[in-house]
Amino acid sequence: MVHRFLRLAALFIALSAGVSAFVPKTHAGEPGEMLMVDPQTVKFAPIPGAPACVTAAPVRGDPAKGPSVLLVKLTPGCRVPWHWHTANEQLMFVSGVGTLEMKNSKPLRLRAGAYALLPGRQIHQATCSSSCMFFNTADAIFDIHYVDESGKEIAADEALKKRTPPTTQKK
Repeated sequence: MVHRFLRLAALFIALSAGVSAFVPKTHAGEPGEMLMVDPQTVKFAPIPGAPACVTAAPVRGDPAKGPSVLLVKLTPGCRVPWHWHTANEQLMFVSGVGTLEMKNSKPLRLRAGAYALLPGRQIHQATCSSSCMFFNTADAIFDIHYVDESGKEIAADEALKKRTPPTTQKK
């Protein structure tokens, strides 16, 4: 009887330890609290170093200090030129239509339900033909490094400058 009790107690302890690994953590790191966000109430702001057509609202964490989740919006016609991030990213597309391109990969058509996992330093670019919204989860500080067509890192100002068509002179 005592042995049976000890075996049951050991099994209970083992199961309890396994279940505690699945307890969700919140923004503040408190175990067991739920975090819910209404996209209609979050405040969107420009992302430093990103095109003006991109805004984001922090949902969880601080992207300047470590892992974070951002709700990101791109206006119609927005293009984020070739770039990479130090962090690994997950993109979960909520709405809109666009394209995500990664160097040496087939483009992904962005629409509701699309998902992409981008390893750190993976060169990519995104465009939206209509208003787009997606969640961006980064596992480290969120930074952005722009590159030219050859993959060489360039300044944000150079990457983001508007490309104007050549002017024609009238005679």
